[in-house]
Amino acid sequence: MDQTKPHVLFIPYPAQSHIKCMLKLARLLNHRGFNITFVTTQTNHKRLIKSSGTCWLNDTPNFQFKTVPDGTSATDDDAEQTQNTVEIWTYIEANFYDSFLDVMANLETPVTCIVCDGFMTYTNIMNATEKLNIPIILFWTMAACGFMGFYQVKVLKEKGLVPLKDDSALTDEYLDMEVDWIPGMEGTRLRDLPEFTRYAKPEHDPALKFLLKTAQAADKVSYIIIHTFKELEARLVKGMKSIFPNIYTIGPLQLHLNQIKEVETENSDSIGYSLWKEEPECVQWLESKEPNSVVHVNFGSIAVMSLQDLVEFGWGLVNSNVYFLWIIRTDLVDGEPAVLPQELKEAMKEKGFVASWCSQEEVLNHPAVGGFLTHGGWGSIIESLSSGVPMICWPVSGDQLTNCRQMCTEWEVGLELAKNVKRGDVEARVRALMEGAEGERMRKKAMEWKKTAETTVVHDGSSWLDLEKLVDLIISL
Repeated sequence: MDQTKPHVLFIPYPAQSHIKCMLKLARLLNHRGFNITFVTTQTNHKRLIKSSGTCWLNDTPNFQFKTVPDGTSATDDDAEQTQNTVEIWTYIEANFYDSFLDVMANLETPVTCIVCDGFMTYTNIMNATEKLNIPIILFWTMAACGFMGFYQVKVLKEKGLVPLKDDSALTDEYLDMEVDWIPGMEGTRLRDLPEFTRYAKPEHDPALKFLLKTAQAADKVSYIIIHTFKELEARLVKGMKSIFPNIYTIGPLQLHLNQIKEVETENSDSIGYSLWKEEPECVQWLESKEPNSVVHVNFGSIAVMSLQDLVEFGWGLVNSNVYFLWIIRTDLVDGEPAVLPQELKEAMKEKGFVASWCSQEEVLNHPAVGGFLTHGGWGSIIESLSSGVPMICWPVSGDQLTNCRQMCTEWEVGLELAKNVKRGDVEARVRALMEGAEGERMRKKAMEWKKTAETTVVHDGSSWLDLEKLVDLIISL
């Protein structure tokens, strides 16, 4: 590594969307000449290599991976399986601090600063950076609304609203209570925030402590990065700056990467950041379809559902009579194989194409795709906005609930699908999105957001300027 250049060490939360987002920023900073060390868990690093998610490194100097144990003994045969979140949390909370210090002790080049995922602060990384006297920047790989949704755990705790006294307090009246103190998120209800608004049982205590710790950590750092663009959440970002003066909104990161001619390529494998092997057949299937005729269906890398929900989604898609590209991970169904009934499989043959993973950005940017049925994870939403594709949102957990609310009401690019999946509702939503006047209006709005996002990453755009400020900050550190 070049001793004269800044050296940035990245610590992502060990999940697909977090790793992908942080790898993109790491790649942008590396393009500026910075040395990069990227710390992943041993299992996720194996998965990245197996899926060709790191092959772009072949021509990338001064970029290295370091690994830490994650407490699993996953073999190559387990590479397609999502790891148990609770097990990973528990192991990393207890062991990451020592593993991280070992990594730092064996680096040949001094570290200028650490870019740490906001969710990794529960590992006592703040104490480690203080001990090593290295500046830390927190990167929340989500929207400003998603970050502020999680941050409310601290505020609501101070107001005595969480945790609930008992389950009897979990009423519609309580969940419909408005959170009226966040500029840019007016009308948000407690039910639009992550699950901590519903916590009452003792077994929820570790999760509540985790969220409180990460929210409190945000108050202790001088610099925060958010993966959004100012124009999308202008009033919210402005309001946040009264709490966190040094916020850098640098999204969408892929659009920054698209500006770098050296990484422009038609080979999707070389631009992947995936823990799963992406199947090129998905894009090949789209080639024969008319513009805006296909709905892409993908519930992300972690969300799970019951087999009954899977079947309801399947029949809803079939009955809509719309072409659909459906990503069904091998572990999408909770606790059992994701096996569709034979009758449904036969019915899906005419209009559907099923795969286990795809290059989602390539799919969303394909002219044939006119809609996206998503769980509402921020990685998926910002990719959809960047592609000008409107959405149907079936939020499962976390910031997905907040994202869904903003997508449908503030950004006007989405329809919400109720948690209790019914094939009739799926059919109606898909038809409204793909064939109705409402869908056309949302498609027009999504294209407006796409054009806006593109203006933010060019010279003097809002995200371009914030990325320049971030680069200058790291150099100054």
